[in-house]
Amino acid sequence: MAKDSVTPDEEVVIGEDMGKVRSVTLNRPRQLNVISSKVVSLLAKYLEKWEKDDNAELVIIKGAGRAFSAGGDLKMFYDGRESEDSCLEVVYRMYWLCYHIHTYKKTQVALVHGISMGGGASLMVPMKFSVVTEKTVFATPEASIGFHTDCGFSYMLSHLPGCLGEYLALTGARLGGMELVAAGLATHFVPLEKFPELEKRLVSLNSGDEAAVKTAIEEFSKHVQIEEESILSKQSIIDECFSKDSVEEIIKSFEAEASKEGNAWIGAVLKGLKRSSPTGLKITLRSMREGRKQTLADCLKKEFRLTMNILRTTISGDVYEGIRALTIDKDNFPKWNPSTLDKVEKETVDLVFQPFREDLELNIPDKEECRWDGKYENSAYTLKTSNEPK
Repeated sequence: MAKDSVTPDEEVVIGEDMGKVRSVTLNRPRQLNVISSKVVSLLAKYLEKWEKDDNAELVIIKGAGRAFSAGGDLKMFYDGRESEDSCLEVVYRMYWLCYHIHTYKKTQVALVHGISMGGGASLMVPMKFSVVTEKTVFATPEASIGFHTDCGFSYMLSHLPGCLGEYLALTGARLGGMELVAAGLATHFVPLEKFPELEKRLVSLNSGDEAAVKTAIEEFSKHVQIEEESILSKQSIIDECFSKDSVEEIIKSFEAEASKEGNAWIGAVLKGLKRSSPTGLKITLRSMREGRKQTLADCLKKEFRLTMNILRTTISGDVYEGIRALTIDKDNFPKWNPSTLDKVEKETVDLVFQPFREDLELNIPDKEECRWDGKYENSAYTLKTSNEPK
């Protein structure tokens, strides 16, 4: 398994019991609370324990420092590139956990300030209540580095109005706090200065009653107004362009819109799209389109296949080149292979979507009484005799 970039005694997740309230804090502030294997394991342990605890009614999740969570630990993935399936365990555990976060039986509140991106945002969006601030920044930029929109976002984004989900997934566009509420990716906007008071109010409730929790949050929340320059005010253009069948057609349509008066904002977005991994873009668009018709469980199983095939460089090594250019060498000059969209053939993309052998798929429990079954340690991957698909 890939090594975490954390010290053994570092308390990366802090869990607290306060009456009927439970609190979990992502505690890697210097690393913007990125998600490592240790973080995933501890989160799953706390959430399962609290769901089964009759004395626990309300769960609050937050991030230490200036970020909620910047997503997966890219350095962990990069460092494990030469070792076979070094990150398989953390990927399996994370996607399995994502299902349980979506279907959690206790009332959850995410208090989200600062960066909330990729896998980090999967700890925010599915919550019953997700509270954001003027400092919150959301994005799913995975396609740009040769990866794909994961952690359940091929399901969540594909169910947004029109083609907003395709736009966010392909461009990695950022949304602020008010935009998140307006888009349906968060429930309430509360000024950051009110966060400490809000948290105290929630703890003082000592209850998971949803109506009471909602009322408490609304005591501090502000009405959301979207500015004219917000991407959410460009829905008609987004729907027109990002409804096309292929990435090539999307870009062509977007270029046509860019030439029209008042659409100067498109230029920078186009530049980013054209700099992104061609393979990552094509995988992401197909995954998003499939997500419209899939269940959450089916999306997570699909995302598990995609992630493992991408990390195994089944059709391209772009993900490691993307991480290198972004976070290792920081030259921001990735050399993609294939280098252009027209060289990424459909038959090639098909390969990363192929089902695994049944016992090697992500195991999402389909019966309520067994909902915490399917853990990695009970999977075929832990058996030395298993032959993982290549």
